[in-house]
Amino acid sequence: MSLKITQVDAFSDKPFGGNPAAVCILDEAADPQWMQNVAMEMNLAETAFLVRQDDGYNLRWFTPAIEVDLCGHATLASAHVLWEAGYLPPEVQARFYTRSGLLTADRKGDWIELDFPARTMVETKAPAALVQALGEVTIKYVGNRTGDTSNYLVELGSEAEVRSLKPDLGLIRNLGVIVTAKADTAGLDFVSRYFAPYAGIDEDPVTGSAHCSLTPYWQKQLGKNEFTAYQASARGGLLKLQLKGERVLIGGQAVTVLRGELV
Repeated sequence: MSLKITQVDAFSDKPFGGNPAAVCILDEAADPQWMQNVAMEMNLAETAFLVRQDDGYNLRWFTPAIEVDLCGHATLASAHVLWEAGYLPPEVQARFYTRSGLLTADRKGDWIELDFPARTMVETKAPAALVQALGEVTIKYVGNRTGDTSNYLVELGSEAEVRSLKPDLGLIRNLGVIVTAKADTAGLDFVSRYFAPYAGIDEDPVTGSAHCSLTPYWQKQLGKNEFTAYQASARGGLLKLQLKGERVLIGGQAVTVLRGELV
């Protein structure tokens, strides 16, 4: 028996941009070690596994190294596949049951809008290794979620510093680090990059879950609730964001680049 697997470039309107994710729709729940092995084989930032439920899908995400609690681009890719392959009519909301609760996706023309939980950051002192890893840059803010000493949000002095940053990943091997700055580029509110060596991903091309923290952070800095953001990795990706109470609406596009079978 073979299983279909689809590779989708999320947060992009053309192939070879955004963040690639593999999507595998299963007939029944699979062994977690098997899913981890498939994710290692695919060697993408995330591989998503879906199992049909009464009113939606159970959804789990695996990097090549670990299972994660929240992933935006693989959720976007999953919704794209469900509509494109005919599992859901285009007007029907995609509903996902995950480690982070119920997540939904809706089609908005050529865009897909995800409804994710907001993550509030609290200012903290940067670990010495993090400061050393970032090098000669202007650090305006460092924060993390209360009690989480493995993931940090760092505001730098300029968009140029974010784009040109070459952190020493060896010094932050056990961390996840979002770097961000107010945008100078016309039409953008802020830019970011995300380094996640702890999860087996040196730099993630476009990270929906990081914008669950970035959106409420920039709401406080800029005094508004809607944003156009760009994740400035080599592949890059554009996001439309809205803070809505304790939720973040994350808009992105997606394109299928590969269809195959697991044998």
